This record gives sequence, structure tokens and C-alpha cells, in this order.
Amino acid sequence: MPLNHIMHVEDDPDIRAIAELALATVGGLNITQCTSGRECLAVVEECIPDLILLDVMMPDLDGPETLRRLRTLPGMSEVPAVFMTARCQPDEISGYQALGAIGVIPKPFDPLTLADQVRQLWDQSQAAGG
Repeated sequence: MPLNHIMHVEDDPDIRAIAELALATVGGLNITQCTSGRECLAVVEECIPDLILLDVMMPDLDGPETLRRLRTLPGMSEVPAVFMTARCQPDEISGYQALGAIGVIPKPFDPLTLADQVRQLWDQSQAAGG
């Protein structure tokens, strides 16, 4: 199954704008953007994304806690998640993977290759059985 719809959760409006350009315009993907973990949790069941792209550091509800809560919602336990963060030390990456993330994309990211990076992680997760 090809990757089609991404939910991007990011509190920084500049990063949201660049990611939308990178994923939708350059990458040809459908994208739903949320400004917070709470917004994501409120709307995710309406749009059922193929993949969730989560910022790690957000006020109120950070990316890891958002992912924990997403996993408790109907139909969300198996949706692949990728963290986007400047916090990319090996122990941090291990922690994200322990939460069930299929990968981590370091910030700052390259807008010209972001969609390809996400698709590569998607393809790897699909080849591994979901």
C-alpha cells in the first residue's frame, strides 16, 4: 500500500509551513496538520492518517505522550509514527523506538528530501509487516 496521507503535529508555524511545502507540494502527499498533541488527539479519528509525523518538544503535551495516548484510540494502535526532533542522541532515539516509533527524522530537515525520508521509513515498516 503506498503512503498517501500524513498527519503532521508541530507547534512551530514556520516548521509547519516548510513541512507542508516539503510533503504536499514537493512530495505529492496529502497532509493534515495539527498545532498540538491535543489537537491531534481530537481530530485523528476523523482523518485516519497512514502515518503520523510528530514533533517531540511541544508545550502541554509532548510528542512521546501524544503517541502514548494515540495508541489507546480505536484504529490508532498500528498507525506508524515518526518523530521529528533536534533531540537525536542514541539514547533518545532508542526511547522513541521503545514507544513504537518507526523512525526519527532530525531537525533541521531538508525540505527537498523530507518526503523521500518519510516514504523510506514507511516502506521499511511495511516490509517489516506493518
